[in-house]
Amino acid sequence: MKRRDLVAWLSAGSTGLAAWPLSSLAQNTGYPDRPVKLIVPYPPGASADAMARLAAQKMAGPLGQPVVVDNRSGASGNIGSEATAKSPADGYTFMLGTDATHASNIHLAVNPTFHPVRDFTPLSLAALNPIVLVVHPSMPAKTLSELVAYVKANPQQGGFGSSGSGSPHHLAGELLKQRTGAPLVHVPYRGGAPALNDVLGGQLPMLFASLITVMQHVQSGRLRALAVTSLQRFDALPQVPTVAETLEGFEMNSWLAFFAPARLPEAIARRLSDELAAAVRDPEVRAKLRDGGLVPVGSSAAELADTVRRDVEQRGRLMRAANIKPE
Repeated sequence: MKRRDLVAWLSAGSTGLAAWPLSSLAQNTGYPDRPVKLIVPYPPGASADAMARLAAQKMAGPLGQPVVVDNRSGASGNIGSEATAKSPADGYTFMLGTDATHASNIHLAVNPTFHPVRDFTPLSLAALNPIVLVVHPSMPAKTLSELVAYVKANPQQGGFGSSGSGSPHHLAGELLKQRTGAPLVHVPYRGGAPALNDVLGGQLPMLFASLITVMQHVQSGRLRALAVTSLQRFDALPQVPTVAETLEGFEMNSWLAFFAPARLPEAIARRLSDELAAAVRDPEVRAKLRDGGLVPVGSSAAELADTVRRDVEQRGRLMRAANIKPE
């Protein structure tokens, strides 16, 4: 399923949310007694927006209230994130964040207006947005080890594209450079599409990109997938190994997750976390996410908190090593 088809499917099912009956827990606690707002710091049609609308639909029934998606895009997700951080911690506003808003952006802003750990209550890691290392078919390397050896012998072939400086795709390349000593050179683009076009055209030898961006070209043979950057292989590309199979412990994930403002009451935080995890684990939701190029997770709040702390530290370290300066 293409991303636009996923969004269309969501739009078709977005009516009638308020008609769901109250759950017994909602009746007992009185929460929620009015609609709940889910902020998405990206425009309609993006993967984050699609994920949010899926969760909103599935949560409305158990909560007994509509979950209204509020798109507040801009500043690489910082506008919607700041709005969430400054909202009352009462359970009526939460957000769908990403590894950009809650791991990378803190290192890219001169004067950040929120802190991804201090200013939020983690709720649930929703899904992974897989990252794949692909090369043009003219590249002689057929494996990651062969690629590293080839680039060391041919430094002029070490250019790799990404969707932008500081993106997880860029940082995956920096981590590979750090772990192998290969003379990789980052070539930043304004988004994944122009970088993809240059690799398809043979102007650029390799690219770290989201699975959904390159999947059809891998399947058609126009690109060769060498490795994925998660710790596990992806069901959609079972024949493609992980980088960690060659470089133990290598991991770079792009992800989607839910957060509420800091100091959310424990009972409400637990309720939202449980409902969100249940929504993501719903078979229909999991199927739609997979069709949209995502890997569903549905974690606990504690697992998300660990992910955020780890990635904030890892990305800060990689950005300093790559001399990426705040702007």
